Amino acid sequence: MTNPLILPRRTVLTGAVASLAMPAIVSAQSKEPLKLATAMPLTGSQAGYGADFVTGMRMAAKDVTDQGGIAGRPVEILALDTQADPQLGINAVNRFITVEKLPMYFIAWSAVVKAVAPISNREKVLAINTGANAPEIARLGDYVYTAFPLADIDITKLANYTVKTLGKKRAAVLYINNETGIDAAKIYRDTFTAAGGQVVAFEAYDPKATEFTGMLLKTRASNPDMVHIHGLLADTPQVIAQMRQLGMQQRVSTYSVAYNPKVLEQLGAAAEGLIVTSLAPGVDENPKVAPFIERWKKEIGRAPNGLPYIQYQYDMVILAKAMYEYLATKNLPATGESLREALTTVKSFDLPMTGMTIIDGHTVNKPVYLLTVEKGAFKPLVTLT
Repeated sequence: MTNPLILPRRTVLTGAVASLAMPAIVSAQSKEPLKLATAMPLTGSQAGYGADFVTGMRMAAKDVTDQGGIAGRPVEILALDTQADPQLGINAVNRFITVEKLPMYFIAWSAVVKAVAPISNREKVLAINTGANAPEIARLGDYVYTAFPLADIDITKLANYTVKTLGKKRAAVLYINNETGIDAAKIYRDTFTAAGGQVVAFEAYDPKATEFTGMLLKTRASNPDMVHIHGLLADTPQVIAQMRQLGMQQRVSTYSVAYNPKVLEQLGAAAEGLIVTSLAPGVDENPKVAPFIERWKKEIGRAPNGLPYIQYQYDMVILAKAMYEYLATKNLPATGESLREALTTVKSFDLPMTGMTIIDGHTVNKPVYLLTVEKGAFKPLVTLT
């Protein structure tokens, strides 16, 4: 039976090579595996996301292998742990390059992506970001690309929506003081102000902080009518919970990091009204998403952490398949240079879980889906194009 989560090969490639046929494939299982490398936090504070990212990729690898593999080869995911730490990311990428001799790898977490970029550029090994959002990623060099929209996509649209549609005029912006939060917070501040609003508090907090009372008392005194938080999974629910404990009932917005069942579990009623962004279509927009969620629950025994991110991880295997098939049609060896050529020449990829992805230089633009928490569940709010 054809897996409904995988598009036929001819619909994955939408560039000039789409009509070129590949040799018939008898069995992928009998050939040497094609390794796709990913460096993610498998332990530590971000492991709830990182481990699920890898699971999503492995599901896709199985599906692709079952349908004939990539150029007739089974797909194997080689995952190394970064703990979201830049130095461990460097160690992982050095192993991919020097030990595994791989021409490409997938990576996320903004600080890690920025740390490994010089290695990719020096060694001409292709790095593809699959979940970090720092806008600077678009400027990290010739061998660093993103398949995931950066913060200037969803945060710009969210800030404009907050002023122009929700009618909020006084915002507080609270952000984690690292690569994830700094630039994104500036984008929200500048966009909110340009749209006619006023940012009455702009406060950074330490990545290791667990107590936010001082910052929140200062924020409360500024009397905002909206609070935007740009943090990570470990700290964002704590900031919201402590807000509520201090009597701050303002509506809160954040980005995809909080689109996670764990956030609802931790916050309970304190999550009501929360607005989150998503950069991937949900069950109402893509009929392939609901079967994927059901499959995940059946195989893993729970809902996925960070569904939009996991949709991108799944699709990275499909993206890699299209890139390697380009190499086969051109009779090119798999190098960082040739894979970069494949990525930028094919350019348009119709992916099963996240839809059309167009590699436009070093950026990707997508619709932004806003969801809000109602009665303990995430509900669609609006789609911003």
